[in-house]
Amino acid sequence: MVRAMSTFAAPFHEVHNWAPDSWQQREALQQPHYEDAQELARCTGQLATLPPLVTSWEVLALKQALAEAQEGQRFLLQGGDCAESFADCTSPIISNRLKVLLQMSLVLVHGLKKPVLRVGRFAGQYAKPRSADMETRDGVTLPSFRGDLVNAPAFTAEARRADPQRLIQAHAHSALTMNFVRALIDGGFADLHHPEYWDLAWVEHSPLAAEYRRMVAGIGDSLRFMETLAGPIAGFSRVDFFTSHEALLLHYEQALTRQVPRHPGWFNLSTHFPWIGMRTAALGGAHTEYFRGIRNPIAVKVGPSVKPDDLLRLIDVLNPEDEPGRLTLIHRMGHAQIASALPPLLQAVRQAGRRVLWVADPMHGNTESTSNGYKTRRFDNIRSELDQAFDIHAVAGTRLGGVHLELTGEDVTECMGGARDLSETDLDRAYKSTVDPRLNYEQSLELAMLIVRKSGGMA
Repeated sequence: MVRAMSTFAAPFHEVHNWAPDSWQQREALQQPHYEDAQELARCTGQLATLPPLVTSWEVLALKQALAEAQEGQRFLLQGGDCAESFADCTSPIISNRLKVLLQMSLVLVHGLKKPVLRVGRFAGQYAKPRSADMETRDGVTLPSFRGDLVNAPAFTAEARRADPQRLIQAHAHSALTMNFVRALIDGGFADLHHPEYWDLAWVEHSPLAAEYRRMVAGIGDSLRFMETLAGPIAGFSRVDFFTSHEALLLHYEQALTRQVPRHPGWFNLSTHFPWIGMRTAALGGAHTEYFRGIRNPIAVKVGPSVKPDDLLRLIDVLNPEDEPGRLTLIHRMGHAQIASALPPLLQAVRQAGRRVLWVADPMHGNTESTSNGYKTRRFDNIRSELDQAFDIHAVAGTRLGGVHLELTGEDVTECMGGARDLSETDLDRAYKSTVDPRLNYEQSLELAMLIVRKSGGMA
């Protein structure tokens, strides 16, 4: 997944009164109800014996890269599915998702003139928070669908039962996904000499295709020129790539929390970069308790209701030593609220002198329902929130160091607008998400180009 990146000697500060299971003494929100406690214990016990999905040195390498992003030396691109499904663990879907992120990062590297840190929102994004524990249809009430890690989407009692065996299945599907991504990257799939490998056939008539191909041609010419002068240059055939997911289901995360030789402390080895969602970021809650004890770089989703004092207290708990690269704050305000909600938070954190990486999620605050019953997002609203985010950070004297997006490499019609100006009636054509609407390939690439233009990297 990642190359042998030089890792810094991360300072270790012992976390007092903490253990991987100490979260169980706190209120744990958004957790499923398992009917059989013994079955749950058997499955988590088995999970605890399985090999980890990532390594501690990869985790520490990512923390170093995030510390560089905090200093403006890198830009974070974090993206992937809203919620992975076991059925989508196929080579075309995985490779297309990787292609989108590689192409977006190529646009960003070319335009921003700095390295891009690629973090996939996959290989573990199998659980989703829900606004209600139960769902009612035609007078029948069943548990809500909480992602393939917990239950199945079909509206039957058996499908909606929280099944502990799915913890083992999620580990297996995550391992298969990561193994394939590692093989692709190690095999030269990300080689800058061959960006044509990343093409997606269905976008050959995209309005953005010509602009993207001109950019690729320019990069290719520059690369050939440098190699003519200096010979083959190491580093252009492979990229660093990391994974992330919302660490929502704490039984799963606990079972994959391990100690390793030569590195003190505890690592969550289910992913490189776990985050806490907005619904579970309570100061005294179970998720905050769990996250304060792991050595991974971590992120927190920050919504418009968060108060500056509460955010500072949360920072004190999660990063008391102000460790570089440790904490990322992902703001998701909505285009109509970001102008009023974000500035007080930026000011408070800046005045407190706390070291964080600010990242914009312009997706989650802009979800709406259409008259024909679809959840969707308008590209113009996504763009508006992102534009405002750059401007607000500039005024505050802070830095927007990355973006967090829900996207797919499939030819879906889930978000309205974008290059082809998808409308409400277009949603019927290819709406495939079981949870939240995602940007398709064209919309993702267009957003990358807009980020570069907003940052002054393109004419």
